[in-house]
Amino acid sequence: MKQVMLYSVFNRFWHWMQAILIIILAITGMEVHGNFNIFGFEDAVAIHNFSAWSLLILIAFAIFWHITTGQWRQYIPTSKMLTEMLEYYLIGIFRNAPHPTKKSELSKLNPLQRLTYLFIKILALPVQIVTGALYYYYNNLVAADSAFANLEWIAVVHTISSYSLIMFIIIHVYLTTTGHTLTSNIKAMITGWEEIDE
Repeated sequence: MKQVMLYSVFNRFWHWMQAILIIILAITGMEVHGNFNIFGFEDAVAIHNFSAWSLLILIAFAIFWHITTGQWRQYIPTSKMLTEMLEYYLIGIFRNAPHPTKKSELSKLNPLQRLTYLFIKILALPVQIVTGALYYYYNNLVAADSAFANLEWIAVVHTISSYSLIMFIIIHVYLTTTGHTLTSNIKAMITGWEEIDE
């Protein structure tokens, strides 16, 4: 094994800020829907809106960073080793089988991660952003007699997409515990250094 700097400072900042903002958005969004009462409705709406704008700004910086550093290549999907990864996560991981793919500075993500993150980046987050914007500007849409001024479908799509992001975070947190040690993957995303096979 050797120690390699896999995650830059911005990579780590973006990762943790995105996670924090999505969790805040999930909690305040559930409160706005009336699932519980922590902040109070008006404060929950204000925190939700502030967090949404913060996430949009973070995403803009992340897109710039991905393009200028070439990190966008990490998300190019591949079918190579995809079946092996599925088999590993469904069966092999419980039998202590070796991981089918190896991380490197040029390839941090396995084929299943690439597809998952690509789905998040080109479908789940954009759907959240668009439906969130429709929510935010709903009164303007009604005033303009827009065809998009249907709160029911906006709410349903926004909620389904938010639950897909919550499900992703839960699975993601679980999978971080499946590294060389229980906390090695989490430690790598804090320090930037990861132990990989030579």
